[in-house]
Amino acid sequence: MKLKLAIVCFSINILFSCAQVKEVKPNVLVIYTDDHRYTGVHALGNMPVKTPTMDKLAEDGIIFTKTYLQGAFSGATCIPSRAMLLTGRNLFSLDGIGRNIPETDTTMGELFKREGYNTHIVGKWHQDNASLNRSFDSGDKIMGRSAYLVDHFRMPFWDFDKTSSYTREEGYLLQYDDNGKLIQRGLTADDKRGPTGTEKNGPHTSEVFAEYASKYIENYNEEAPFFMYLAFHAPHDPRQAPKKYLNMYKHDDIELTPSYMPQHPFDNGDMTLRDEALAPWPRTPKVVRKHLAEYYAIITHLDDQIGKVITALKASGNYKNTLIVFAGDSGLAVGNHGLIGKQSVYDEDGIHVPFILSGGFIKDKGKRVNSLSYTHDIFPTVCDLLTIEAPKSVNGKSLVQVINGREKAVRNATYHAYKQFQRAYRKGDYKLIEYVKAPGVHWKNGPYVAGSRVTQLFNIKNDPWEATDLSFLPEYEALIKKMRLEMKVAADDLGDGKSDQKGRDINFWDYYN
Repeated sequence: MKLKLAIVCFSINILFSCAQVKEVKPNVLVIYTDDHRYTGVHALGNMPVKTPTMDKLAEDGIIFTKTYLQGAFSGATCIPSRAMLLTGRNLFSLDGIGRNIPETDTTMGELFKREGYNTHIVGKWHQDNASLNRSFDSGDKIMGRSAYLVDHFRMPFWDFDKTSSYTREEGYLLQYDDNGKLIQRGLTADDKRGPTGTEKNGPHTSEVFAEYASKYIENYNEEAPFFMYLAFHAPHDPRQAPKKYLNMYKHDDIELTPSYMPQHPFDNGDMTLRDEALAPWPRTPKVVRKHLAEYYAIITHLDDQIGKVITALKASGNYKNTLIVFAGDSGLAVGNHGLIGKQSVYDEDGIHVPFILSGGFIKDKGKRVNSLSYTHDIFPTVCDLLTIEAPKSVNGKSLVQVINGREKAVRNATYHAYKQFQRAYRKGDYKLIEYVKAPGVHWKNGPYVAGSRVTQLFNIKNDPWEATDLSFLPEYEALIKKMRLEMKVAADDLGDGKSDQKGRDINFWDYYN
């Protein structure tokens, strides 16, 4: 009898030990910011923008110094950028410009649902309804689907409703009444146009998203881990922030960047779109300092809101077992090269983005990874870190072998495209940019022919702001010829030039010679 009892006790102890050592899947928090260039994080670019929360994420995590958006076939570059992040697919394998994610392309949310996670979205969504619904179990304050005021203080939001087709034309606004009480009201015709709001009209989008993300974390009590996609609208224009933050940056004290120009030296193909209408020509130092001050202010305000989410994560006890993925969807010029928007293939102006892996799950504190990568490499990297098999639809590359030092790089070059007007190729210390004159269609002005046949060459290592064009110097003639040939090979390998998808029926290479 004693022997049987001993065997039973031993068996129970074994089972208890196995239960104790059973691996607990980490939570995953993806924070995606909007129009946030690499140097828009102080710890990354050492620019005079205050970002203590993001700096702490960098200090406690892994910094990727050379992560880029591959490009866009839309002036709204956030559409393809989000499609690439969410699917791990490159620009040239998206469905059209990336607004629609077909069922054959597995999203992050779908994969984590299959892996037993509860998936939740807060914030901006620029893709189709079907992919939204199949990616998430729940969500709060969905923004950007339809009614869209382009105003951080009067933004319409949508309830997450998996039974709804989201066909109604109005969302709702959060706004304060005269007594300071938070109320909800429907959109009216007057809401869709007119002057931008202030904190007197309602809470800022960053505050709303941070509040609801924090609530989800605070109230989460499921055994299964969570996957949250927290997509902020900031620092996208209008560059609004509460007065407290605007007062942190005095216009006259703002330092212009090395690539500041009052006007772009030639027609790059998209000089008349909405983003470039945000400031008059020429972009005087006074105008640019104002825009930069407001850009830094909205980033600092965003940083404080992200801090609230991190605080909630730590208070909940989940921080130690959470992987935080922090990244931006595109760069932004704000005066660089005489531009204001992000419709270019210059680094800080359009394609260089922050990417940090942090949270308690990451053990390599303060590591910097300097190898080339794209935003669509983030998905397979996260899969690899969590030992989850990436979907077969993913064609990005995992960076885990670079993180652990087993490989120096997964790419030795990058290729970038903006519409039918611009292409870029980066390899080693140099970056080649080619422009063509080609027909296009502007949403406001209709059909047009724009652009210029121009070549630029930059030494990215010595001139990261791309301030000095070397293409006219005879000593670089052989290098340019070599890079042009390699760029065309890269284009062919990626399928750039195929005219079989909506939104890409005008081919850059038909106008290049």
